[in-house]
Amino acid sequence: MELRIDRQALVPVVQQVVDALAGRIRQGAIEPGTRLPSIRQLARDNLLSQSCVIEAYERMVAQGVLASRHGSSYFVVTPALPRSPEDVLTGEASRLPLGRAGMPQSWRESDDLGYAIRQVSRTDMQGLFSYSSGYGLPALRLQILKRLKQIAIVAEPSQVLTTAGATHGLDLIIRTLLKPGDCVVVETPGHSNLFEQLQLLGVRMLEVPRTPRGPDIQVLESLLAAHQPRALFINSQLHNPTGSCLAPAVAQRILELAGQYGLSIVEDDVYADFQGRSATRLAALDNAGCVIYLGSFSKTLSSSLRVGYVVANQALVERLAQVKRITSLGVSCFSEAVLNTLLANGAYRKLVQRQRLRLKREMNASLQVLEDADWEVFGRPSGGLYIWARPKACNAEQASALAQQHGIALAGSAEFSPSGEAGDWLRINVAYAGDAQALAFFRACALPDRPQVF
Repeated sequence: MELRIDRQALVPVVQQVVDALAGRIRQGAIEPGTRLPSIRQLARDNLLSQSCVIEAYERMVAQGVLASRHGSSYFVVTPALPRSPEDVLTGEASRLPLGRAGMPQSWRESDDLGYAIRQVSRTDMQGLFSYSSGYGLPALRLQILKRLKQIAIVAEPSQVLTTAGATHGLDLIIRTLLKPGDCVVVETPGHSNLFEQLQLLGVRMLEVPRTPRGPDIQVLESLLAAHQPRALFINSQLHNPTGSCLAPAVAQRILELAGQYGLSIVEDDVYADFQGRSATRLAALDNAGCVIYLGSFSKTLSSSLRVGYVVANQALVERLAQVKRITSLGVSCFSEAVLNTLLANGAYRKLVQRQRLRLKREMNASLQVLEDADWEVFGRPSGGLYIWARPKACNAEQASALAQQHGIALAGSAEFSPSGEAGDWLRINVAYAGDAQALAFFRACALPDRPQVF
């Protein structure tokens, strides 16, 4: 069995073996019950070490895709990779999560993370048993400052506060800056969890449409003049769900308006490491201290290793630290120590390089598939996970029915609107867009008389 392993690729060889086998299983080329080639045979056919094949097989056993019999024989036990425990509980395990947030479990790399966990377990007893310091592990905060400097954001250690992920950071900011009855501006479409956090506190949301270049500036200016909101919440780079990025001219105008109206800007940049250094960020252009910047390592490294951070002026960080102490006592020192190890030894940098390469490849392929199927795309994302698109030949109701027929789980416009307003736009996760089920769904939504090239 030839797997076409690319030894020049940044993706580890073991992961390439897993991906190649998983792809054949999903597409039906290898059916449940099939016995895979022996470890020795697969290694010989692809010029691999036997230990590499063993690790790949065992990863797929852990994922529930393969079963091991008699110690050396491996059989396919599921027709597709399992989705998640939540899917199993809700009966969605057989549906392809085309609209899901985040990377598939099969894309996650465990080797470097496992090494860092073992190292911290052996050498850092405080990390195993103690809370982190109020502002976060000092060594980690210095590593964060180094990474911020690479994207032109300059800050002092006193301006950085670690959190248990970006959601925790948003919660601290909302609790600290806002009170029930206040109004803020949010982008639509936008992140549904942010909307729920604001609703929980009784904050009123004013909607500004997201364009491929950022928020609609004319609408934003009208909202600021009419309502004097307290803050603007913006996902500037690789926006969820549209994949769009903030244009420099739009960013500059947003900062001008913030100064004119005394507006605080909460810049959510959780996909920063998927983007790289060349993007326009409000925090990098801010000279007035009105931008509160959020980052996270959960999107790239692990959803379970909950570490994020907030960067703001020193006075606000002190207030946020107090709210953090009251509401959570602190975050996991162990998680922070593990992350610090990965940042310090260079493993995290190499990980995100591999992820960017893989996402760029999947993004380009997905955009081509959608173009061939005559879908309308909201701009052309430069990277990241998401494409905001809609079929030209059918409406939302028809697309939903076709998705049901093809075993597809969608994420539609209503999920990304504070008011739940329905529409025809769909979030497409490029990590799933190349799956055979997704390709069949795209074809089904296409114009009947249009020739398809996949």
